[in-house]
Amino acid sequence: MLYSEIVIVGCGNPLFGDDGFGPAVIEEMKNFKLPDNVTIQDGGAGAPHYIFNFLNPDVTKKLIVVDIADFNAKPGSISKISGKNLKPGAYIDPHSWDGVDQLCRIK
Repeated sequence: MLYSEIVIVGCGNPLFGDDGFGPAVIEEMKNFKLPDNVTIQDGGAGAPHYIFNFLNPDVTKKLIVVDIADFNAKPGSISKISGKNLKPGAYIDPHSWDGVDQLCRIK
């Protein structure tokens, strides 16, 4: 597998309505010419289990996860959340993903 400096992963399951937002964004991004140092991946609902396989600490500089979340914002809002601002154990994921804790460790 070739690793990229920037990895963008869309998470979610389109069978559950707006939960398919992440994969839909990745599908749309396939229509654009992206820089060679960017990899996009539809992680689907299984992304939490293998998302970190796309990363190489010696190569990857940025991980962008496109997903939906309830942060008490107006529906349809887009937020940029830095790993620095995530608190381990503070978020509940319907897929039982402990990925936030993992993301906190790779700040």
